[in-house]
Amino acid sequence: MANQRSGFFLGGVLVGTAIGAVVGVLLAPRSGRETRSMLKKSADALPELVEDLADSLQIHTDRLSEAARVSWDDTLERLREAIQDGLEVSQQQRQALQTALDQPDVDETLDDEEVVKL
Repeated sequence: MANQRSGFFLGGVLVGTAIGAVVGVLLAPRSGRETRSMLKKSADALPELVEDLADSLQIHTDRLSEAARVSWDDTLERLREAIQDGLEVSQQQRQALQTALDQPDVDETLDDEEVVKL
């Protein structure tokens, strides 16, 4: 998805550059010789411009990837902590239930004499 967006962005930059160059030539108040010289300089600079744009795009992609990785690591750590807390609580509840089941019922431990006293 990110590669598709970056491709659209780079394509848009190139199309915009080409349209701008054509409009500039059509509206230029310079002579043909000056315009051709300017176009040659622009054409010579275009590969460097594309390379700079590609480098900038790669840097931004790397930053976004790093931010996503850090966010994922944080989420994963919180999930691990939540699972650990859930396990501890379930163990405590299991032990409490087991203790309650192991304790004899009060009615079973009373003798007949103690029942009469009550």
